[in-house]
Amino acid sequence: MKTRNTDLGFLMLRISLGITMLFYGFSKLILGATFIEEHLISLGLPGFLYYGVFVGEILAPLLIVVGWRTRLAALIYAFNMLCALLLMKTGDILALNNNGGWAIDMIVLYILGGMALYFTGAGRFALGTKNQWD
Repeated sequence: MKTRNTDLGFLMLRISLGITMLFYGFSKLILGATFIEEHLISLGLPGFLYYGVFVGEILAPLLIVVGWRTRLAALIYAFNMLCALLLMKTGDILALNNNGGWAIDMIVLYILGGMALYFTGAGRFALGTKNQWD
């Protein structure tokens, strides 16, 4: 008889999505993200929107890892990655990477992982479990 521990699975998903995204967010915090601001301006969008990257790549992942308002944070996280896909990677949607894999596979995994947490919530091993956004 197999035992299932979905709460442990949700915790592992939260940690893997949150920690890996934090590397991207902290690198932009340390090295700067002006390239995003410049790209937004070149597309005719307001440059200040680039601050959203810090919400989607630092704040949301931190909330996901600790499990507080996970569903809301996961929705923001997935939306941030969808924006990254649409703004920076649309030319790669039908492309392969150097290893023969889909060029946007990581972004798609981030989007779908965020959406999975939005639909499931954080599980029992989380800071918040009572609110509708947990």
